[in-house]
Amino acid sequence: MEQQQIDIDWTACQGHGLCAELLPDHITLDEWGYPLTDGSPVSPRALKRARRAASDCPVLALKLTVTGAPRQGRGEPRDRPPRTRTRNTS
Repeated sequence: MEQQQIDIDWTACQGHGLCAELLPDHITLDEWGYPLTDGSPVSPRALKRARRAASDCPVLALKLTVTGAPRQGRGEPRDRPPRTRTRNTS
């Protein structure tokens, strides 16, 4: 079974703190009420609670990802033909 870890979308998180209530062994809150994780994999016994914390987050700022999996993003640029301008001569 692949290990999973908790990722936080900092642009979405509003510091509600529900995640820390549901998963206190993996998430603590800073002085402003925003979640902190140690980046360790979620233990198998806490996986169900971690899924619930991710699905119950009011702004869906938590996500479970496979440990060591590449992060999603734009990736490598694609080969594209150069852009050219055509001049309208009419």
